[in-house]
Amino acid sequence: MQLYNKMSAKERAAMLEEAGEDRLTLSFYKYAKIGNPQLFRNHLFVAWDALQVLGRIYVAKEGINAQLSVPANNFGKFKAFLDGIYFLENVRLNIAIEHDLKSFLKLKVKVRHKIVADGLNDETFDVTNKGVHVDAVKFNQLIEDPDTVLVDMRNHYESEIGHFKGAVTPDVDTFRDSLDIIEEDLKDHKEDKKLVMYCTGGIRCEKASAYYKHKGFQQVYQLEGGIIEYARQVENKGLENKFLGKNFVFDHRRGERISDDVIAQCHQCGAPCDTHVNCANEACHLLFIQCDNCREAMQECCSTECQEIIQLPYEEQKKLRSGLHNSNKIFKKGRSEKLKYKK
Repeated sequence: MQLYNKMSAKERAAMLEEAGEDRLTLSFYKYAKIGNPQLFRNHLFVAWDALQVLGRIYVAKEGINAQLSVPANNFGKFKAFLDGIYFLENVRLNIAIEHDLKSFLKLKVKVRHKIVADGLNDETFDVTNKGVHVDAVKFNQLIEDPDTVLVDMRNHYESEIGHFKGAVTPDVDTFRDSLDIIEEDLKDHKEDKKLVMYCTGGIRCEKASAYYKHKGFQQVYQLEGGIIEYARQVENKGLENKFLGKNFVFDHRRGERISDDVIAQCHQCGAPCDTHVNCANEACHLLFIQCDNCREAMQECCSTECQEIIQLPYEEQKKLRSGLHNSNKIFKKGRSEKLKYKK
């Protein structure tokens, strides 16, 4: 029985190109008590590998968080499989607006301590006492209310390329960093303001809303389905789109365009741009924003140092990487001092 991916990303990309079959990119999450996450993880891998599902899935005792690419022809079977699991029956699937054949190139199902790294001790508050879920119609009404504080629960590199008009966008690298900062900034408005939160697909707000209610916020709301579902409802219902720019996504696409607004800039030259890339130097792999002109001039690198390294023979590059931790810069997400126009 195969329980792990055995094909490289390069091999999988070639196979997808040759097959030429339509694929759907989607995500879902569910908080539920899972007694044996490892057993559940193996069950998912075997079933989804047979359906040619690709993606990144985290399983923990508290539930599941999944970002996936599913062959369109197998979607019915995939949905039937989910409905056969008692806590995933009719789970909301956030289906992407823009699909890409290569949004994911491997099937990775991992057991984690938590499905989102929130840094919270769940034993200290009622995680089921969540905020009010609102759809796009109600959300648009709420954020026009002068008594509303709209908060983006995502990280700086996500909100930099796209966010809702008037939103508070914490300058943080991780979700856990934002929780205490937001509470401190809004501590004087726990009773008189409506706290309205949003994130990519809803999962971060799910836990955060319960946390903030525990901290004394009286009026807590969260955007149901996050930006992904909001964009779908705006299109289907003909609503006013109050989101500016792109929605950052955690797959090879790195972003879905929600509006024509370009609110970010190239981190190297300052030109209007909202395209994220990873530095071509494998020892760096920094995520940053780069326009087409800089991409060509810098050979997809974040700095001249990295540009010089990629000119070396591959074996020399490997030696330079050996024993070093330059790859940790990937977690800094655009924070490199080499980037002149970083946010």
